[in-house]
Amino acid sequence: MSRQQQQCDSRRGKIPPGILLIRGKDWNLHTYRYMVLFITFIAYVCYHASRKGTGIVKSVLCPVPNRTKIHGWSPFNGPEGTSKLGEIDVAFLACYSLGMYVAGHLGDTLDLRLFLTVGMMGSGVFVGLFGMGYFWNVHEFWFFLVMQMVAGLFQATGWPSVVAVIGNWFGKRKRGLIMGVWNAHTSVGNISGSLLAASVLDYGWGWCFVVLGGVMVFGGVVVYLFLAAYPEDVGFSSINQGDEEAQGGKDGGGGGEGESGGVSRKSIGLVEACMIPGVITFALCLFFAKLVAYTFLYWLPFYLTQTEIGGKYISVKSAGNLSTMFDVGGIVGGILAGHISDRLNARAITAASFLFAAIPSMFLYRSYGSVSMNANIALMMVTGLLVNGPYALITTAVSADLGTHSSLKGNSRALATVTAIIDGTGSVGAALGPLLTGFISTKGWNGVFTMLIVGAFIAGLLLTPLIIAEITERTGKPSEQQNLEASASQPLLEEER
Repeated sequence: MSRQQQQCDSRRGKIPPGILLIRGKDWNLHTYRYMVLFITFIAYVCYHASRKGTGIVKSVLCPVPNRTKIHGWSPFNGPEGTSKLGEIDVAFLACYSLGMYVAGHLGDTLDLRLFLTVGMMGSGVFVGLFGMGYFWNVHEFWFFLVMQMVAGLFQATGWPSVVAVIGNWFGKRKRGLIMGVWNAHTSVGNISGSLLAASVLDYGWGWCFVVLGGVMVFGGVVVYLFLAAYPEDVGFSSINQGDEEAQGGKDGGGGGEGESGGVSRKSIGLVEACMIPGVITFALCLFFAKLVAYTFLYWLPFYLTQTEIGGKYISVKSAGNLSTMFDVGGIVGGILAGHISDRLNARAITAASFLFAAIPSMFLYRSYGSVSMNANIALMMVTGLLVNGPYALITTAVSADLGTHSSLKGNSRALATVTAIIDGTGSVGAALGPLLTGFISTKGWNGVFTMLIVGAFIAGLLLTPLIIAEITERTGKPSEQQNLEASASQPLLEEER
């Protein structure tokens, strides 16, 4: 058998079974790209939807005393209820952030389609098992804690994998806009998860988790059947090999198991990834940016039930539905941040501008969100836009840029590792925010919003060196040190040839 025939057989063995059944002879690079965008979008919608269950049921598990007929659920309905809910959140997010570092390296080592499938299946099972505590009448805190911890480990497989897949299929031109639109899956997942959970809440809080877990398992089946993780797997050369638009005609070139079209497929280590200029800076920024975003993700529905809006309190179900307005703003914010950063060629300046603008928006939301329902919705959407914009930009376009940085010299297996370092560090902040909120909220919500404002300020401040580098690059007065700092962002914005 010839070498070319062996390569064709090897590629055919990696083609997802669903694509083998439905693809036509006229499928080109753009057709596969649209499919990859759609499948990864659906995958992460499922990931984020599955996380909304705890946010929706908080007010059922730990009801406000003397304000509702709901009796709560032991062990969360006592004086320490909110603190225990905070511990549940931090257990999930701590395992998620720690698992991210391992998952990123595994994603660059293993087949991304199979890795993502296993992660989604496992996550769906343990999200569902958390809800089964309702049907099995479980009242042991350790049960819910363990279910969340294992679910967090499986959830860690998601983000490094989907960003790596997108980075494999798309070059750097207009990456900010493309990924800004694509990153709407975060908010779409939050919205759909909130609506799904709220719709079955009346049947028992356990159904919220069972339904969301079932959706997650279904998403894993879709990924297994239809996701082509690498262009080489369906007969194209690597997109990051050179000019992305000139790559691999149909069934063109491709190497063996270790290489493809001259691009290394060997994964890099965590230390090597950390040495890429800009990785540590953006990772620390995301620590605080995600602290803010995830505090809203996990506690906003609970906050709405405890705050008078227009002179009255709203129900748990209404709070879950209303909280989706934050994510509607987040969709616009992610797209806007990506588009602006493409036009300005300035990722750091864009991210910092959004973060600093989020400070007065959060202050106004806390101060005037209770005036009326319309005021609450408007201020919530603006806050969601400004909070989720930089978070979306850093976790998508910036991570993909750094994962294909020129210092890697053509290595295409760094995307998941770099993404894991940035998002894993951010997820430590995401764990810290909800945990602190569980304790601070018992003394009043002003303290929670003060924490969020300080977090946004520090996140923007950490980008100062990169902002200076981007400004200096535009004024045409680069020094040797400034060139080194600018390499963290400037080369990322131009198509590498």
